[in-house]
Amino acid sequence: MFTAVALPVALAVIMVSLGLELTGADFRRIFVYPRGVAIGIANLCLIAPLLAFAIAEAFALEPVLAIGLVLLGASPGGTMANLLTHLARGDTALSVTMTALSSVGALITVPVYLGLAAGHFAGGDIGDVSMAGVVARVFFITLVPLSVGMYLRERYPVQVAEVRDRVKRAAMVAFVAVVVGAVASEFDVVRDNIADVALATLALNVAAMSISFGIAKLARLTDRQATAIAMELGIHNSTLAIAVAGTIDIDYAIPAAVYSGFMFVTAGLFAKLMATRNREEESTPGSDLGIT
Repeated sequence: MFTAVALPVALAVIMVSLGLELTGADFRRIFVYPRGVAIGIANLCLIAPLLAFAIAEAFALEPVLAIGLVLLGASPGGTMANLLTHLARGDTALSVTMTALSSVGALITVPVYLGLAAGHFAGGDIGDVSMAGVVARVFFITLVPLSVGMYLRERYPVQVAEVRDRVKRAAMVAFVAVVVGAVASEFDVVRDNIADVALATLALNVAAMSISFGIAKLARLTDRQATAIAMELGIHNSTLAIAVAGTIDIDYAIPAAVYSGFMFVTAGLFAKLMATRNREEESTPGSDLGIT
């Protein structure tokens, strides 16, 4: 019941809530911040999944957990990354744009890296499922509800403005329910592997945020843009990873569920660290365009 009904419904609520926050301008903004968006998306599409591969190897995770970690690493940024970027006084517009683009890009990244992880860690055996099937599942549980949310905002702006906060709260409740449900449904496996999984997911979180921030600064992006990119790498859409796992083997969801337990702590500490630094940059003319 949990994987068949609750997971898809919860993710649909979350993705509709994201759609309610987006407009066509969020996708067109790639032309306003081409360098920032390109670096952020490259980090999401390459750095995070490859780090997940490396960390799974370094911690010698069991195949099912290694594949789950890569599935998490290949998942797009989550909506909470936008909020934490805002609290850190980072470039919220850039954050929203990356979340929008990476959510669409998940149609490619999730199946590709899931297939690579299955081939590397399990000899290609992830059960009776095809990559075409994974693509279809990602499409229907992410892009369809995302598009519905965007359509509703465009078609009924006044009504959406009235209910948007309630939908956000519902999305947060749905997120917590998904994480708790995933852990509860596989409690024995989580308990037996909690130490390895916790350390591996924490390593992925810290490494992805640190490396992506460093790459952004080496590319001479502003602190506010680098903050947005690091947050996007730190706050994955773990609900998507859990939902995709639930359609194949719920054990693959364990790394994402454990990751969800602390990603807000590390990202919150990072937000607090960067808030003062970004406040000074925010007041600098031209800072949003990378002119320092």
